[in-house]
Parts: sequence; structure tokens; C-alpha cells
Amino acid sequence: MSFFQILVVSAVLGFSMASAADVSRVDTSTITGKVVTGYQGWFRCEGDGSNNGWHHYGAKGKFEPGFAGIEMWPDVSELTEEEKFATPFRHTDGSVAHVFSSVKEATVRRHFEWMRDYGIDGAFLQRFGVQTKDKRFRDPMDQVLAHCRAAANATGRGWILMYDLTGLKAGESTRVIEDWKRLVDEKRVARDGSDAAYFRHHGKPLISLWGLGFKESPLTLEEWSALLTFFKDDAQYGGCSVMLGVPYHWRTLDRDSISDPKLHELITRADIVSPWAVGRLATPQDAANRVEKVLKPDVTWCQEKKVDYLPVIFPGFSWVNLSKGRGQEAKFDAIPRLGGQFLWSQAIAAKRAGSQMLYVAMFDEVDEATAIFKTSNNPPNSDATKFLADPSLKSDHYLWLVGRIGQMLRGELDASDSRPERK
Repeated sequence: MSFFQILVVSAVLGFSMASAADVSRVDTSTITGKVVTGYQGWFRCEGDGSNNGWHHYGAKGKFEPGFAGIEMWPDVSELTEEEKFATPFRHTDGSVAHVFSSVKEATVRRHFEWMRDYGIDGAFLQRFGVQTKDKRFRDPMDQVLAHCRAAANATGRGWILMYDLTGLKAGESTRVIEDWKRLVDEKRVARDGSDAAYFRHHGKPLISLWGLGFKESPLTLEEWSALLTFFKDDAQYGGCSVMLGVPYHWRTLDRDSISDPKLHELITRADIVSPWAVGRLATPQDAANRVEKVLKPDVTWCQEKKVDYLPVIFPGFSWVNLSKGRGQEAKFDAIPRLGGQFLWSQAIAAKRAGSQMLYVAMFDEVDEATAIFKTSNNPPNSDATKFLADPSLKSDHYLWLVGRIGQMLRGELDASDSRPERK
């Protein structure tokens, strides 16, 4: 092939030779040593083509002052006009406040570019089992999946599919199996080696199943056992490594966890266990206190059972607007971010306990104020609706900090108690 022909092919495929060569690619053969983040990808807008309305933005069918399901406002200053969607909210100067839609390919690509630019290794794409039967919601989820897959490959990041089984009723876990078969058959997800960006672990494609062992879940342990068997052993659709998302107190079988010791038997069949920490601690001191009480015993248990351990860390928590939409009350800024010190303290605790990988919850979840992506410090606040912001920080502060956390995890940055200062 001539040099001219190569240029033509590159142009048709949508990338330049320079950009393809310059991409620093994450090693997707394992998530050991990686910092990955959860990617909800569930935001929809009126007029985005999804026909899902203001999905995850609104409350009670509306998205306007007094009716909001988000606690932070996304920073859309870098988005093109085609990516921005006007809302009834107004900034203090009277200008229209805009948001983004997760079904827009350019926006998802931008998010993965941010991961690359700040040194985040990749993302767990959330896929919700309760929505896999309804084409109104499944088709947009398929769009987001395709965008994440393309963006991860283009930016040199990794991605993993995570099935969230929250909301499924007893007997409905087979929805996940049916959906996975369709994705393998129609989309070739994690098959044929055609997706270099898809994370593998222990030599196999990694799939995550979230929601095992929570007290409020109606799914039986027998159903979870069948899921594990399918994803690990099915001759046509299995052959996967499996990560299980479990309650924070999974090891002691109390508090948020069921008490059945059979839970431990299922976990030993998995390749990775990841306890859900969001809302389970609230201060940097909480994080420090749990090194000896929780994290080290968790790591020891996993080492003995030959299961890898992926702790979850989160920047803070608040859900006043979301709770109001459900007819409930909540405290604003319930778990303060403290300029990133809270997030940093959890990362340090995990490192000191012997963790070799980290899951940051979440990249884009402005619903519960756990987002680490760029958020606005000039949100459209009003008497009817208030949004969380910290004008003392740059909008990309948490992306930058998670990048430093990755360096700390790999031993490239000192694991000191105080978070690094940005120059």
C-alpha cells in the first residue's frame, strides 16, 4: 500500500496517522494496577432522539426549577452546540443553562478523552438489567455501549460491561443472560479479539455483575449461582472472568449484607470482589479507621481464597433534589468532598491495606453528587432548586485528583495523608 493510500484509508476510518500513533494505550490484559471509574451513561434529553425525555435529569416528569433529579450541574463549556441541550433553568445572568445527553457519540468520546488526558485507565459501563426488556430504554443503552466501545478504542482506554441487577425481581435474573447473548451475537462484545479496549483479567474477558448479597435484593443465591455458572462456563457465551459487586459488609455478613454464609461460597467462585462503599463512610477519619478494621481483613480473606479485591472509593455524596422528587427529605452536601481530601483519604487507606486496583464511583453521576468529571461552579441555582458547587476549585479538579491517585497506587507519588496540591 502506498503512503497516499494509507492516508486515504486513515481519513476514511476517521483518524490521522499521528493521532493513532500518539495514543498511549492502557494495558487491558488486566485491571491489576489500574484506576477505573463507573460510567452511568444514563442521561437523556428532550430532543436527543432517544425518546426517553429528561431521563435521570428530571423529577416527576419535569426538568425545571423545583423539579430536578441531579445534585450537580455538568460543565458543558467544551461541548459543541450539537452536544448541548437547552433547559428551563437559567444562570444568574439570565442565560440558558444547558446539559448533555449520553446518547451523543461526540460527548461520550469527549468523556473518554478526559479519562485519557487525566490518566484514568478506563470505565465500567453500567447496564441495567431492569431495562434490557424494554426497547425504549434498551436501544439507547445499546447506543451508549457502542459509543463507549468506540471511544475507549480511540483514546487508548479500557472498558468493561457491568450489569447492575438492582430492581430485578426474583426469577428475573435470566434477563441478564438473554441480553448478554444478544450483545455477543449482534455486537460481538468481548469476542473474537476484535475489541482491543475491552479489559481482560486472568486471560479472559471481564464481566461485572453488581448487586449480590444485599439485604433488600429479592434475587436468590441460587439465581446468582446460575449467573456465575453461565458467565464462567457456558460453551458459547461464557469463558469470562467475573467481578461481583457486593455489600460493604460482605465478609462479616451483617449490616447491609445478608447473613447467609453461602454468600462466601459464591464469592470464592468469582475472580474479583468489589464491596460497595458509597454512603458507608463519611469522613477522612472514617477511611483511616477502616484500614485495620475492614480493608486489611478483606484483603487477607481474598488472598486466602485467591480472589482479587477491588475497593470502591467516592468523592462525596448529596441527593436533596433526587430525594425531593421521591417525596423524601435529605441533607444537602451530606458527605462533604472537602476539596478532594475525602476521596484521597479512601485511596490512601486502600493502598495501605494492600489493594492493587481501585474503582472510583462515579465518573458522571451528578444524581448523587458522586461525579468526578467536569462540573460547573456556576450552576443555575434558584430558590426552588440548589446545586452543589465549589467555586474555589477548577471544574476538572477531581479528574486531576484521580489521575494523582493512579500515580500513588503505582508508587509514582508519595502516599501521604494530605492530598496533593495542584500547582
